[in-house]
Amino acid sequence: MKRAVPVVALSIAGLIPVWRCEPATGGTTTSTALPAPSSSATTATGTVVQGATIDTEKGPVQVQVTFDGDRITAVRMLRQPDRPQTTAAVPVLISETLKAQSADVDTVSGATVNSDGYKESLQAAIDAKG
Repeated sequence: MKRAVPVVALSIAGLIPVWRCEPATGGTTTSTALPAPSSSATTATGTVVQGATIDTEKGPVQVQVTFDGDRITAVRMLRQPDRPQTTAAVPVLISETLKAQSADVDTVSGATVNSDGYKESLQAAIDAKG
């Protein structure tokens, strides 16, 4: 009985932060005004194509890809969930995309859902480029 009281008290004290934690309510956008998905434009630096907005369980994901001919020269995230895992994964995904020149890139560990959304939006942009 002497051990039961401290065990219960410490258990309750350990659960208080969990009870106070609020669930995530969705993602944020990194750009406020977004054109229609898969739109494209030609600029001095190449053709810019937006991928479709992919709704993931962590939040929406959308990329913008710049092409010089058939070569991918830049990728920019237009929408991404506001999560540390996503922030850490984006530079890795972009770097791998520029190396692979396709949407066939590895999923970033710890950001699987966002990696999948990124690859799907990227493939939509590549398909829209034709």
